[in-house]
Amino acid sequence: MITSSRVPGAVKHIVHLGSRSYGRLTAGSRMLPSFLIAGGQRCGTTSLYRALAAHPVVLKAVLHKGVHYFDTSYGRGINWYRGHFPRQSTGHRVGERHGAPAQTFESSPYYLYHPQAAARIARDLPDVRLIALVRDPVERAYSQHAHEVARGFEKEPSFARALALEPARLHRQEEKLAADPDYYSFSHQHHAYRARGEYARYLDAVAEHIPRERILVVESERFFAEPESVYDRVLNFLDLPHLALPAFEKHNARPRGTAMDDAVRADLTAHFAPHDRALTAWLGHTPVWRA
Repeated sequence: MITSSRVPGAVKHIVHLGSRSYGRLTAGSRMLPSFLIAGGQRCGTTSLYRALAAHPVVLKAVLHKGVHYFDTSYGRGINWYRGHFPRQSTGHRVGERHGAPAQTFESSPYYLYHPQAAARIARDLPDVRLIALVRDPVERAYSQHAHEVARGFEKEPSFARALALEPARLHRQEEKLAADPDYYSFSHQHHAYRARGEYARYLDAVAEHIPRERILVVESERFFAEPESVYDRVLNFLDLPHLALPAFEKHNARPRGTAMDDAVRADLTAHFAPHDRALTAWLGHTPVWRA
């Protein structure tokens, strides 16, 4: 058997192009997501995605977990987006088999941070529900830096120096993204180590377009410590039946060989203090990493 890991990258690219082209041609017969995992990056989104994708009445995006339509690919149009999801006939068969309506979804962690994504989501998916995962922002930033270095998107190997570069790299980028629907910022997507941990600021912005009752905020630490209870809460939020529990695993963990510098940790902890206090209004309690 040929596994996907042994298929050459060029062949995968051709297969994906063909699948997307076919998907676009059949867009009218395809499902649209009823929920999205919108972020945050390095907060356990892949683990939750795989747990939900294992649910009997949940159908994932056809090609990959993150379509990135509402952030970096919106110009491709809604038919391109529809082309990534299962056929409605497939959803009907699954729903009839299990006695509950089938749902489909995707997970693109940049949706929470892109300044135009929430308005686009509200316009094209007016009844959608959003799940946002949040994690100790200090650890999240450190993990993101390791992730971007490993992928070749960050050329500065020092976390402290990358943090020092962040203000210049992000200067006016959010403003430009908000003003120009065609503008793209590499640094905004890949180098916002400190900014991406200011969760409440982005959640408040999303809530200007999507009602708060359709936004669920989950602490990653609780998900990994108590996966069954958090999973049940997510199912209730999504109106999904409680069937067999999936295997709960951590995915995309990227351990670092060295510990974070104490001075850097202290600086970040102080920086995030007001943002963590603001997050309390979303969680209903003090964030677990501050408790």
